[in-house]
Amino acid sequence: MADTLDPKLFDKRTAARYRDSGLLDEKVWEKHLKSLPDLAEETLTVETRMSSDPDDDEED
Repeated sequence: MADTLDPKLFDKRTAARYRDSGLLDEKVWEKHLKSLPDLAEETLTVETRMSSDPDDDEED
């Protein structure tokens, strides 16, 4: 197995399937995760309002 990851493996669900099937080495995956930058400082807060009535349109 190569030490670099193919971009199609970057999704954690896909990576889990590849790890379970033996196509992705756990050590390579962990190395990739550790190489990712910490972007916590760049996040934004998003407010979402859910309506239980599908016909309840906002008419402001």
